[in-house]
Amino acid sequence: MAASKASRIGEEIWKTRIDKVNAELVTLTYGTVVAQLCKDFEDDYGEVNKQLDKMGYNIGLRLIEDYLAKSNTTKRCSNFRETADMIARVGFKIFLNITPQVTNWTSDNKQFSLVFDENPFADFVELPDDGRAQDELWYSNILCGVLRGALEMVQMQVEAHFISDVLRGNDTTEMRVSLIRYIDDELPPEDD
Repeated sequence: MAASKASRIGEEIWKTRIDKVNAELVTLTYGTVVAQLCKDFEDDYGEVNKQLDKMGYNIGLRLIEDYLAKSNTTKRCSNFRETADMIARVGFKIFLNITPQVTNWTSDNKQFSLVFDENPFADFVELPDDGRAQDELWYSNILCGVLRGALEMVQMQVEAHFISDVLRGNDTTEMRVSLIRYIDDELPPEDD
């Protein structure tokens, strides 16, 4: 599917088929969740990152159904590049009203980056000033889990992780997504 068509689909769905929620409410609620995780795990940011990824993964497992219903996508993406365009131009548009740039493809077309010009989760946020959060906490790590869970439900095992974040003082927020493998449909074992 052409990138411009995917963009039109995402924009149309956002305007006509989405029940809107106040963005500030979502941002503040997410911030409260992250703050509570930091407290619960006593500022073990590695564990906080794992928990955010796990939460996102569980959300992604269910969110894909909503995405497929709202986007009326009847045909599968023909390759990982097309999948990346649909994620950025339709998926992120539907659920967060943002459209990250798809860039930095590897020559084998199995890895790409999503570069976020804006990140609604990062509004009104300052990382803890403990000398470690800026190096260890990936504040929006829930998004990596969402992608993993959603793509697993459509037979793609991926790995996703942030490599930069404006909250850490970087110029951009960038997520790296790697296709590990396509998952074969497996039949349950037969009873003898």
